[in-house]
Amino acid sequence: MRLPLLRFPAFPGAAAAVMDSTAEPSDRAIAPETSAALFAAIRAARVGGAFWAPPSAIRDAATIVRIRTSADIDEVPPERVAGAVWQMPARLARDAAVRRRIDASRIADGEVDPWSVLEDATHLIAHGDDEWVALAAIVGCSVQLLSPGRFGTPGDAAATLEARAASDLARNAYRDPFTGQSADRAVMIAWLGGLRASFAMNDGLVAACGFSWWKRDEIARFLWTPAHPLRFFRSERRAIAYAARAGGAIAVWPSRVSAGLAAAAAARGVALVRVEDGFVRSVGLGSNLVPPSSIAVDRRGIHYDPSRPSDLEVLLAEAAFPPDLLVRAERLCATIRAAGISKYGGDAAFAFPERVAGKRLVLVAGQVEDDQSVLLGGGGVTSNLEVLRRARALEPDAEIWFRPHPDVDAGHRKGAVRDDDALRHADRIVRGGTMARLLDLVDAVHILTSLTGFEALLRGRAVTCHGVPFYAGWGLTRDLAPTPGRRRRRLSVAELVAAVLIVYPRYLDPVTGLPCPPEVLIARMASGNATNRLAWVTKMKQVQGRLTMGWL
Repeated sequence: MRLPLLRFPAFPGAAAAVMDSTAEPSDRAIAPETSAALFAAIRAARVGGAFWAPPSAIRDAATIVRIRTSADIDEVPPERVAGAVWQMPARLARDAAVRRRIDASRIADGEVDPWSVLEDATHLIAHGDDEWVALAAIVGCSVQLLSPGRFGTPGDAAATLEARAASDLARNAYRDPFTGQSADRAVMIAWLGGLRASFAMNDGLVAACGFSWWKRDEIARFLWTPAHPLRFFRSERRAIAYAARAGGAIAVWPSRVSAGLAAAAAARGVALVRVEDGFVRSVGLGSNLVPPSSIAVDRRGIHYDPSRPSDLEVLLAEAAFPPDLLVRAERLCATIRAAGISKYGGDAAFAFPERVAGKRLVLVAGQVEDDQSVLLGGGGVTSNLEVLRRARALEPDAEIWFRPHPDVDAGHRKGAVRDDDALRHADRIVRGGTMARLLDLVDAVHILTSLTGFEALLRGRAVTCHGVPFYAGWGLTRDLAPTPGRRRRRLSVAELVAAVLIVYPRYLDPVTGLPCPPEVLIARMASGNATNRLAWVTKMKQVQGRLTMGWL
């Protein structure tokens, strides 16, 4: 089978191919300047070949020899034998005669990531149909061929090998795995590079604990790495023991593990990696068992706990935001605003009440009162009614709308405020419709730690924070609670969005199940194609919520 140089590993639960198998191969030559740009992009992304394979255990070789038979050893110049890494089939690696002829400690069998060893100073000895020859030409390695093949013939000069590699890349047509439309090579290289980066971020995650059964398939996709499977445990003790044996880390859902897990894991030298919902989550509520299409994965802390640094906070405080990333962030913002996207999906037809003419309209967003973001970032305030009271004290002349949290209204979570109590401070209680369209109507919002404040910033609304959410302290909000001294940098909305929606979270396409950039998920939500794969479970949960509230 003729494998393309640019291809995708076997991702769980999804069939992915970047090659367009319906297109006729092209024999059209590729211009030198085009091939140079293509090679540079491939080198930067470190993709091509089996880039997802484990790295080579031997990294110090000046020469890499890839052989198939013992006779190939005779073709290797004697001066290249000593210190070389020999890659060969397992049956050959076990052959005693072969091991006597070369340094057995330098033999590596099995597939490895070519990018872990190919450098411009490396000398590669291989057969002409070995894809490593093309990759070596792209990297700039010197190459000796043992036989003719697809990528070269013995005696070919470096320029000829480069031309062959470029021709092989040009021969194939590519398609976008999300849209099915044709795509150019640069787009596919960038996408594969993003996959490589996500695999690297998941490296070392061997165990998972605290994840509901209905989230596990999705979390396994988010945290997948070709190097090793992720094992889920109900027992914290067993998860720690397994991770300690494997020398890896445990992914945890913080609200579903015990307070003592961190100390127990630390005692065994096991790191915890915290996982939470992303900021553009899904087409429905998590409490209705709608699996997430976005998560945040944090190795330092977690974004809603201001008591210590998180990966997101470090990004916001220290990361460089190049112009092309900020342009992308601004475009993403514009798409989100136009499509009416918020955390739980897109636009929905709903008639909001008319606002009072000439009055400032302020929204107070209710929250789940025992949510971790409230308990850790609320500055001691956990009551929705208290936030509403404070908002009225600060905005005595404004029209105030109170919106209960949808999980609370659905009967799944704590935080209900009696309507009579709410209306002592608010002019209206607003239920139904999407948060996105509600934010289009108001002038300002008051929140404790709610993501609503971040969504309001995207829409240019004034935001008052009564607690310490992740977006407080960067010069974009009015902060009533003390923010960490670590947050000294002044950010623009575009910089905030670049970190919060592009760099920090992970996304899965709800249609294909593949890792994707945020633009794909937003497009799915905007078009109504973001499906819920657990719809039957969601219906059962909704009935349970109505029973809890006494609606049936």
